[in-house]
Amino acid sequence: MATVKHLRIVGRVQGVGFRDYMEYKAREFGVTGWVRNRRDGSVEAMVAGTPRALAAMIDAAHRGPRAAIVMNVKVGEGEGEFTGFALRPTE
Repeated sequence: MATVKHLRIVGRVQGVGFRDYMEYKAREFGVTGWVRNRRDGSVEAMVAGTPRALAAMIDAAHRGPRAAIVMNVKVGEGEGEFTGFALRPTE
């Protein structure tokens, strides 16, 4: 069973391709889950995978795509089972 983490990414993270970046990185690292923009300007993600894959994904979230300015990534325990990686609508 995969480990699941919940991420909340804060900074200049909307309008810079952050969700597409996360989807790309999820495929690169073999991570499943989802990502979406939040109405408060943050990006939220639920990611599942091996501890090594999640560490790489969290590191990628701290960097973001070139135009992003990541101020903080809050990492918490998550839940769910996923078969792929989805871009979800803003909530």
